[in-house]
Amino acid sequence: MTTLYGLSTCDTCRKARNWLDRFEVPFTFVDYRANLVPAATLKDWAAQLGGWEKLVNKSSTTWRNLLPQRKNPGSDPEWTLLLKEYPALVRRPVVVPEDGAVSVGFSDNGFKKLFGK
Repeated sequence: MTTLYGLSTCDTCRKARNWLDRFEVPFTFVDYRANLVPAATLKDWAAQLGGWEKLVNKSSTTWRNLLPQRKNPGSDPEWTLLLKEYPALVRRPVVVPEDGAVSVGFSDNGFKKLFGK
């Protein structure tokens, strides 16, 4: 079963959930503000996506409001600490299908390709 990680208040996550419902794709939704994602999982997601830069939303208000010294994590532990402290920095939604391949974001065409619809 596909797992969709995001925030319950996020419009993009809502759109993704509605799309999955409409196309009858079974999924589980995890609000990662209420259920923090383990550091090892975040590290795995970043590795699959091609680095922390691909997992973190640097155009978000949360990122813009960070102190300058927080915007340059130099190691995996620093990145995971930052995301534990500010879960809203993770791009939304994070989609993990049954095969475990991680993708981020939502678009109608992207989901059609991802789920073969």
